[in-house]
Amino acid sequence: MKKFVFGTFIYEYHLIKQDRKTLSLTVVPDLKIILKCPHNADDKRIEEFLKRKWFWLEKQLSFFKKYQRNIYQKEYISGEGYLYLGRQYKLVVKHGKEDLVTLTKGKLMVSSTKLVSNGNYNKKLIDIWFLEKMQKIFQERFSAMLDKFDYKNNPVLKIREMKKRWGSFLNKDKIFLNPKLISTPKECIDYVIVHELCHLKYKNHDKRFFELFNKKFPKWEKVKDKLEILGVGI
Repeated sequence: MKKFVFGTFIYEYHLIKQDRKTLSLTVVPDLKIILKCPHNADDKRIEEFLKRKWFWLEKQLSFFKKYQRNIYQKEYISGEGYLYLGRQYKLVVKHGKEDLVTLTKGKLMVSSTKLVSNGNYNKKLIDIWFLEKMQKIFQERFSAMLDKFDYKNNPVLKIREMKKRWGSFLNKDKIFLNPKLISTPKECIDYVIVHELCHLKYKNHDKRFFELFNKKFPKWEKVKDKLEILGVGI
């Protein structure tokens, strides 16, 4: 842990030294500040970097302080919020003659043949809906991004829960996406897919990797910032 003082502001941050050339700053939803830097970066370089990033840092901290999500066990009843493709939807559960989940006017509408208070059954309906959307949209975006490459043997797309990554790859055979990506905008899904597709050619984050990444997904840094705001860095 390190401390950075700027005027009346005092920030404590985690300093991580890595085999890299640039410095990067990340703020995660629990208000933890993470600074990654090269092994040879001295205190002066780090402090100057933090001064340049001060406004951005304060803006991110203010955002999370205002909108910081309370961690609680969802009950799957009306009133709860759900993120889908970057938009927030309010859950509305009503009794109906058939089981059905739809999106309409900023609401995630659940029609249930059971009691509206039956959280377990509501969860089942919502989970099935999200899985269907996930499989459809992930595959659509995967096919679209794969067209940017000229791989002879195309990898297979899989969905896998991951705590610290949005995506990963296994050799040149499979690419995995975190199911939580369904809560992010499509451009974020595209970013993760292209990131992993570039890894099929260059395993490490070296110069060749970023040259390919910049070619296939220009201005990817802005999208990466959106994902880091959600708390999982790549």
